[in-house]
Formats: sequence, structure tokens, C-alpha cells
Amino acid sequence: MKKTFCVLLGILIFCTAGIEAKKKYSSYKGLIMAGYQGWFNTSDDGANRKWRHYPGKQGFKPGSCSIDMWPDVSEYEKVYSTPFRFADGGVASVFSSYDESTVDTHFRWMKEYGLDGVFMQRFVGEVKNPSGKNHFNKVLASATKAADKYDRAICVMYDLSGMKGTDASFVLDDIDELTRLFNIGNRKKNPSYLFHNGRPLVVIWGVGFNDRRRYTTEDVELIVDGLKKRGFSVMLGVPTYWRELRSDTENNPKLHELIRKSDIIMPWFVGRYNDRSFEKFKHLVPEDIAWCKSNKIDYAPLVFPGFSWKNMKGMNSHSTPRNKGQFLWDQMYNAVSSGAEMIYVAMFDEMDEGTAIFKCATKVPIGESVFVPIEEGLSSDHYLWLVGQGKKMLKNPKGFSSELPVRK
Repeated sequence: MKKTFCVLLGILIFCTAGIEAKKKYSSYKGLIMAGYQGWFNTSDDGANRKWRHYPGKQGFKPGSCSIDMWPDVSEYEKVYSTPFRFADGGVASVFSSYDESTVDTHFRWMKEYGLDGVFMQRFVGEVKNPSGKNHFNKVLASATKAADKYDRAICVMYDLSGMKGTDASFVLDDIDELTRLFNIGNRKKNPSYLFHNGRPLVVIWGVGFNDRRRYTTEDVELIVDGLKKRGFSVMLGVPTYWRELRSDTENNPKLHELIRKSDIIMPWFVGRYNDRSFEKFKHLVPEDIAWCKSNKIDYAPLVFPGFSWKNMKGMNSHSTPRNKGQFLWDQMYNAVSSGAEMIYVAMFDEMDEGTAIFKCATKVPIGESVFVPIEEGLSSDHYLWLVGQGKKMLKNPKGFSSELPVRK
């Protein structure tokens, strides 16, 4: 009798675990997720890629760098010294995305502040070479482990920047390899991978832009069709004016045909407006949602905290002030009040364009390079906290207003 009871109990536990695995991150709906670059390397992190995404044209030193924000490294297990100095003469250090401990720290923050997970960026122009592939595979392996540890969602996102039209087969071969390496689609072995419409989700970013890319909408269609045949659902990253086929979008009706093949679309808004001009853009989200509903696809509006790339592009380049989070909150509130069911935050860790929401320094290095600190009176985790409030608003829209939440 006792043996029979134990057997039945074991079966019940096994079945319950299977049910939970199937339910875990079965849809993007209800989630607020961010893009995760994971592309920062230091000269001695073991990746043999030297400094990557930190340096400027003359290396990584005062007067030559490509980041506009500086990371708060007080919680990292491993940090790396730089030639930069703070006002008190102290050495300014940074992290490497190649270190598993770095990724673990980032995913811990996601859990602590309520960010549901991240889209793991995979840059076709970088993973085509062995060095880049090794790096991003390592970061994805670390993220897969951390996502399971901290109960966060992850999803592969291909950035087609740098791709040629003939690279469509490369992308499909790459996802085949990732599927084998990371058990994508296997809910038991990789329970934290994001599903949508009953299938594992893959994102293809950079579709329909009219900035003279070396691939066409037809080339992207080959990738989308290939992913569908492999049993994936697909999210497309498209330009701001995708619906009207104007401005930043190629005037090609084929784009709408391709969008109708997808499961979700996410328009790119970064740098398109600032706190003063946002009012003129607010109508795009509800109008986009209406179009998507009539065409039976889902819609993920993008929000971003601010923008700056003066160290990368020059001091006269445009920037978007954060206004202590009011700019980000205005976008999140507009998205939710317009009926958005999911949100994409650009970005978790992109210090290059000043869109990072993770912990960045309130006191930055001084000298020839000018960095953007987290605003006076705010803590380094302010934007993580604010995104967490955005998640609460997504779950309970009536409990929030357009006023910036006050942190207690």
C-alpha cells in the first residue's frame, strides 16, 4: 500500500512539473522585456577579442571611447581596470559580458526589480566570424543558466545589421545549431525560453528599413519561412512608419505581406522623438495596435529611457534627456493606456547609445571623454525600479496614472 502510494505521488509530481513547464513563459503577453546586447569585452577577459564596444577609434582611453554611460560595478564579482579616473583619482573599472558572473548579476537584478526577461541579441555581422560566435554563444549559455536560476524569460533575437542577402541560409543554420546546443523548444531542458502562440519565439530585427541595407525584404522572407517550417513563432523588428510605408520605411507593399506572416511586430522608436516631440508620436501606438488586431498579429511597443552617443558620434550629435524617468514613464503609460499587452524596453545594457536601464554610475569618470551620469538625486538602480513599476502597470492599468511614481 505504501509503495503504491509513493508511486502515485511520484507520478503526480512528475505530471504537475510537466504542466508547469508547459505554462512557463508560454506567451509574450503580459510581459515587459528588454533587449540585451551582451557585447562588451575587455582586453583580458579570456575571449581574445580585445576591448569591444567600449573603445573609440584610438582605443579605450580618455578621449577615445564609444560608451556614454558608465556602469555601476559595485556588485560585480569580476571587474577590469581602465585608464579612466574619477574626480578623486580612483580607478574606474568596467565589466565583461563574457564573464558568466556578469550575466548572473544582470539576471539577478531582473528578478529583484520585476523585469520579466530579455531578448538575447545576436548580431549576424559578428557571429559570422568564429570570435564573435564564440563570444555570443558563451553569453547565451550564461543567460540560459541564469534565466533558469532566477526564473526569467529569454529569447534569441537576430539583428540583421551587417548582413548580406546571401546570409539567409547562415541565419537558419545558426538557429539550427542553437536549437541543438541549448535545447530551444524543449520545455523540460530549457524551461525559461519564451514561447508565443504555442511555439518557441525567435526575433528578426531590421526588416523594412530604407537605409540602404545589403539585404531585401525578400531575403528576410526566406528566413521567416525557414523559421516557420522549423516550428518557431516569429517577431519582426520593423521601422517606426512600417504601417504607412514612409519616412524610415521602404515603400514596398511586400513588407506588409511579410508582417502578416509573423506573430508579433515591434517598431523601432529609439531616437525618433524626445520629451518635447513625443506628443506628436503618441497616436502611432493605438493606430498600430488597431492595424495589428485587424490583421490578427500581436504588437509590442518599444519604450526607451533616453538617448546619447556623443562619445561615439561627437559632442554635436543629438541626445534625448531622461528627465529623471518621466520620459520613460510617459512612453510606458501611453503604451498601456493604448491597450498594449506586452512591452519591449530598449535596452538593458546598451551604454553605447545611452539607453541602458541597468545600474549605471551616478558619479562618472572625468577628463576628455564626457559621460552621462544617472541624474542627481537618483540611485543607480532608478531605471530598473521604474521598469518594474511599468510591469505592475501592465498588470493593473487602473492602479497607475500619467504621473511619475514616487519611490518610497
